[in-house]
Amino acid sequence: MLQKLNLENLLFLDIETVPEKEYFEELDDAKQELWEQKSHYQRKEEFTAEEFYDRAGIWAEFGKIVCISVGYFKINGVENSFRVTSFYGEETQLLKDFKNLLDGHYNQAKHLLCAHNGKEFDFPYIARRMIINGISLPWKLDLFGKKPWEVPHLDTMELWKFGDYKHYTSLKLMANILGIPSPKEDIDGSMVRDVYYLEKDIDRIVTYCELDVVTTAQVFLKLRNEDLLEDHQIKKV
Repeated sequence: MLQKLNLENLLFLDIETVPEKEYFEELDDAKQELWEQKSHYQRKEEFTAEEFYDRAGIWAEFGKIVCISVGYFKINGVENSFRVTSFYGEETQLLKDFKNLLDGHYNQAKHLLCAHNGKEFDFPYIARRMIINGISLPWKLDLFGKKPWEVPHLDTMELWKFGDYKHYTSLKLMANILGIPSPKEDIDGSMVRDVYYLEKDIDRIVTYCELDVVTTAQVFLKLRNEDLLEDHQIKKV
C-alpha cells in the first residue's frame, strides 16, 4: 500500500523542543509543584524535581518548540528531489508559520504528514503547543471525530512495528539496519537544551532537525523498497 502513495503528497517533519524556562527556579510556585507531580514517576527518588528539569522539554505542558523542520518531494521526470526548510525562533510565530504551510499547501484529503514516532510525540506536541499559544488547529492536526483510518498521519516507527505495539526503534537504529548513510550530526536530542540555552546556537539545532527529516524520508523510501536519495537530490530552501 505504501507504494501507491504519491510522494509529492507527503510532508515529512521533525521538531526540536526544550524546557519552557532555562532554569527550574524561573517557574512560578504553582508550576514548580505541578512539575514535581508530573515528573515523579519518571524520576522516582533518584532525582529532585529541579535536577530532573533539564528533561522537561519532552512534555508539551512544560516545554516549547524551538524548531520545526519539514521536507517534501518534487518529482521531475525520472529523478526525485527532496527539499527541506525550517521554522524556528519564537514559538508562537513558528507555529503560525507552520499552520500557514499546512493550510495553504497540505489541506486536501490526499495530503499526509509523516514523522518518526510522530503519532506519540511530534503531532500531539505541536497540537498541544498550538492550543497553549492560542492558535486554532489546522485540519491535519485536528483529530476530533476522525476515525482511525481518516487520521492523515504516517509514522515510520509505527510502520516498522508491523503490529508489535510494544516495540520501539529509534530513527538512528532504523537508519543503521536499513543501510542508510548516517548523517554527520554533531549533536543529539539530549544536547538540544544546552545548545539552545547555553550556547544559544539555533542554527546548529536547525541543522540537526533537518538531518532527521532527511533520514525519515530515506527510511520511508526503504520501506517502499525504493532507491535512497543522493546528496545532490537534497536541497535546502
